[in-house]
Amino acid sequence: MTAAVTSAPRRRPGTWRRTTGRVLTHVGVVVVVLYCLAPFYWMVVSAFRRPDDQFDNAPLPSQWSVRNFSAVFKPGVGFGRALLNSVVVAGFTTAITLIVGTVTAYALARLRFRFKNAVLGMVIATSMFPGISLIIPLLKLFSDIGWINTYQAMILPTLSFALPLAVWNLTAFFRQMPFELEQAAMVDGCTRGEAFRKIIIPLAAPGVFTTAILTFIAAWNEFIIALSMVNKKEMQTATVSISKFTGAYGFDQPFGTQMAAGVIVTVPLVIIVLIFQRRIIAGLSAGGVK
Repeated sequence: MTAAVTSAPRRRPGTWRRTTGRVLTHVGVVVVVLYCLAPFYWMVVSAFRRPDDQFDNAPLPSQWSVRNFSAVFKPGVGFGRALLNSVVVAGFTTAITLIVGTVTAYALARLRFRFKNAVLGMVIATSMFPGISLIIPLLKLFSDIGWINTYQAMILPTLSFALPLAVWNLTAFFRQMPFELEQAAMVDGCTRGEAFRKIIIPLAAPGVFTTAILTFIAAWNEFIIALSMVNKKEMQTATVSISKFTGAYGFDQPFGTQMAAGVIVTVPLVIIVLIFQRRIIAGLSAGGVK
């Protein structure tokens, strides 16, 4: 009687390819995350070094210190006022963008008129112009009308790249919403405006919220416009203020205080994104699903 010989089951080529693909995917994700977080990690570590150790290359501070954070908020630095200016500029830019962008996107997505696609193409084409190309004519215009060193000189140019982004995102979001919603509301006695305000806007909240977050982050990080339109220290935004930090004697590099200010400016944005990440993802993906 011969004993039955059992052989180990062979792994199918498809299974091996799927396993390899999953491993490579996870490795790629880890590499991208490390690449993105490495500068932020080094900024945080450098911010907590002592001023005497600011050029130390150790992965962790030899002695943790908050002296750089204290130096950022010294009375002569004016960083607190710069943060307030950034909040004002980013806040008003976001509010105006949402008001104008929501109405414009609704018209492009729902109304029928000639050259609608051409208008949408022109809107998105305006965002392709480099921001530096707008500085010289706007600087001349704002100098003539006395707008230099004002909030509107920073807010209005920032709308040039915030509005196209908002209109493009919200148009795609409104297009995937069924027309029957407005029709049912108007059958019940609502005008088109009331249907838009009472029905469409609440349902479009994920897309509007996502657009608000992206617009606020873009306006908060804006640099070249704020640098060009403002030359008074009390009107500078946080990004411009960081670039103009001086050392203890005016000649040394204030590396530690710049890193501390960078942490102060970046951490609120990171917290906002972490808190509302589900809403942001839902808003970004909703416009692409019918």
